[in-house]
Amino acid sequence: MRLEERLSLALKRVNNDRYILALAVGQRADELSKGAKPLLEKNTQHMKYTDIAIDEIGEGLLVIEGLVNK
Repeated sequence: MRLEERLSLALKRVNNDRYILALAVGQRADELSKGAKPLLEKNTQHMKYTDIAIDEIGEGLLVIEGLVNK
């Protein structure tokens, strides 16, 4: 899947709020860089932390506190 498609899925999960998505991806990428285990089922060994975070959000594996989907 192309990056644009993955970003589109992630944006839908945060009500199309790019600011919230940027904060969530940054925070999750930081957690991953410090040793947090990826939540994805696929091999993430050659993926960047930001790409892992985008995919986790897009697949609904990460819940962003304070965000209510309507």
